[in-house]
Amino acid sequence: MTNILELSNVFNQYLNDKITVKAPKNLYEPIHYLLDLGGKRIRPVLVLLIADLFSNNYQKALAAAMAVEVFHNFTLMHDDIMDSASLRRGKQTVHDKWNINTGILSGDAMLIQAYQYIEEYPDSEYREIMKLFNKTALEVCEGQQYDIDFEKEQAVSIDDYIEMIRLKTAVLLAASLEIGAIIGHANLEDRGHIYQFGLNLGLAFQIQDDYLDTFGNEKSFGKKIGGDILEHKKTYLYITAIQNSSLEQQYQLNKLYKEADAILKVTNFYIDKKVPEIAQKAIAAYTDMAFSHVEKLSISNDKKQVLFDFGINLMNRTV
Repeated sequence: MTNILELSNVFNQYLNDKITVKAPKNLYEPIHYLLDLGGKRIRPVLVLLIADLFSNNYQKALAAAMAVEVFHNFTLMHDDIMDSASLRRGKQTVHDKWNINTGILSGDAMLIQAYQYIEEYPDSEYREIMKLFNKTALEVCEGQQYDIDFEKEQAVSIDDYIEMIRLKTAVLLAASLEIGAIIGHANLEDRGHIYQFGLNLGLAFQIQDDYLDTFGNEKSFGKKIGGDILEHKKTYLYITAIQNSSLEQQYQLNKLYKEADAILKVTNFYIDKKVPEIAQKAIAAYTDMAFSHVEKLSISNDKKQVLFDFGINLMNRTV
């Protein structure tokens, strides 16, 4: 059984070997640039980890892990265009460094490359992976559309928000785990549990991300605290505060968003409404749901512990 750090090193080496700049340079160089920016690589490493837990052979999952990572970065490239973002991981976004047309076309090429990596699998595995991959890809698009729609909507409920982050964030994490299980020849019941483990962990992860953006440590978080407040994003924190406020208080919160020292004032409003405690309870609840599915897996206890440790480390993160 290989540990996560080793799998991360193996995947990074595999990615570096596979991603090369070829002609036409202006199509492939932006792809290499974005993938070279790094990131946590959580999803591809999970593909390898689960394949290893079920079959003791992570190497056969490398192409699928690459497909997941390339697809994920394709979504980031296009998201940055839609958000008019100028920075990604502290560096210029592709469309800002090159132009919007390049960002669209290079992103399209990444999506096609992701499918090409899946072609490496035998027919039975290929069909199962593609079925899950296509379902997930469409769900991610649905989640992105909901996120865009929420910017214009006055009233967004917690249930609406959870559905949006389920589609935009959690399903790809869950699919990464199940793809590893498919390659590891896990049975259908185990595949279902491993998917639900990833789905619930993904929900906890996103709520934790919202929490850290306001209540995290700027040095360890790696970006300015309060970015979501300055961008007027309808995060889990904001929606929770709205749902626990009177109409007058809701008006007050939205007014605070427009003031010069919005971050401090909105943060204090959240604290007054006990939003941090509510968010932490939600994170714990989704994490517990995730772990309940690990308990039901038909793998050894030491292998289950690997998943428990991964989940605990992910939820105790400060970045």
